[in-house]
Amino acid sequence: MAQVEAVCISEKKGERKKPVASVELRENHGIVGDGHAGDWHRQVSLLATESIDKMRALGLDVSAGDFAENITTSGIDLVSLPIGSRLQIGEALLEVTQIGKECHTRCAIFYQAGDCVMPKEGIFAKVITGGVVKPGDEMQSI
Repeated sequence: MAQVEAVCISEKKGERKKPVASVELRENHGIVGDGHAGDWHRQVSLLATESIDKMRALGLDVSAGDFAENITTSGIDLVSLPIGSRLQIGEALLEVTQIGKECHTRCAIFYQAGDCVMPKEGIFAKVITGGVVKPGDEMQSI
């Protein structure tokens, strides 16, 4: 079963995000209170716990939000989802808009490990239908 492991926000771009109890996704906006929200295609970022585990295996002490992802997942192969796929998480509906990203500047994780999983294994989505999302919520690709 695919599920949400953590939800994280930060006020500004370029910061590690902090886990919170729940987030409110707003249609065509993103996560209320998050620095990446707005009228663009990367309103919400997702990264799998399995990807974070790869960095832990390299000796890094990292956890949810450290890669600036909004939603940390488990049990779903995010990078295999084609652009245009939809993810149902409770009431919220997301549409995948981008797989991976180009890092213009090297983040702290890259300098610690010589690599970072977010550019290759993170995905981005826009909010089609809003709703509250929290750890433990089931998610499915539709």
